[in-house]
Amino acid sequence: MRGSLVSLVVALVVTAHPTMSVGQRASGKDLLRAVMTKDVDAARIRDLLSEGADIDARDEAGRTALLIATHDNRIAVARALIEAGADVNAKDRIDDSPYLYAGAHGHLEILKMTLAHGADVKSTNRYGGTALIPASERGHVDTVRTLIEAGVDVDHVNNLGWTALLEAIILGDGGERHQRIVGFLVKAGADVNLADRDGVKPLQHARSRGYREIEAILASAGAR
Repeated sequence: MRGSLVSLVVALVVTAHPTMSVGQRASGKDLLRAVMTKDVDAARIRDLLSEGADIDARDEAGRTALLIATHDNRIAVARALIEAGADVNAKDRIDDSPYLYAGAHGHLEILKMTLAHGADVKSTNRYGGTALIPASERGHVDTVRTLIEAGVDVDHVNNLGWTALLEAIILGDGGERHQRIVGFLVKAGADVNLADRDGVKPLQHARSRGYREIEAILASAGAR
């Protein structure tokens, strides 16, 4: 009779956790493999975490499950990980973190979640830039506004000697998105006369590229 009861309990455990052997706990590798599966859902992530998977385990590139999910802008999976306590500032081997990557690539919903869960707005990428700088360059209007509101330093200078304002002009296309971003940066107090390493100021860069609308925004803010 006792043996029958033990067998029944074992059967119930195996049924409840079909991917695990009896007495086995989920590992960080299990979580990483799951997140790399494009059709994995948030429920499966939560199951693996409840089974003991290391939430901040890293793959060979130093990426956590959250960073992998952020790469593909998988919002539901990222939310499940963040709400369970995943480190939004954990960097991989090339100094990307979920926060920095979401900001640079305009993954706005994930970015907002990282900001609500302790993102380090002073952290920098491999180019020595804050999340605001690539977001400005790439024309992610709502992302730029969100990062400014979060308190990112608008005059931070990266390893190239460029601020967010300079990158928006030098690497932007001068179109409506970059005009709006320049306007946001100026309104937030960006130094419109802060030159690059060659002594070239934002207004000069705008003029040389024929970005008349941006030139007007800068001139009205006192750019020389």
